[in-house]
Amino acid sequence: MPSLQVRELPAQIYHKLQSKAQKEHRSFSQQAIVALAKGLDMEENPKKRRASLLKSIMDDPVVLNSQDVASPVDLIRKDRQR
Repeated sequence: MPSLQVRELPAQIYHKLQSKAQKEHRSFSQQAIVALAKGLDMEENPKKRRASLLKSIMDDPVVLNSQDVASPVDLIRKDRQR
C-alpha cells in the first residue's frame, strides 16, 4: 500500500486532525485518510459504497441467454474427458 509523508504540516491542521481522531476513536493516520477522502469527494463509508453498488446492479441487471450458459453437466463431462 502506498504511503504519504507530509512535511511542514501547519500546527492548526495537526491539532484539528488529532482532536477529530480522538472524538471518532480513530488513529491519527486513519483520521487523515478519512479527511483526505472527504476532501477529494471520495466515499469513505463502506456501507454507502456497497449500497450504491447494489443499486447499480439492480438498475442494470445482467440478462443471460439460456444458449449462452453452459450446462453444468456438459462442463463436468468435458472436464472428465481431459
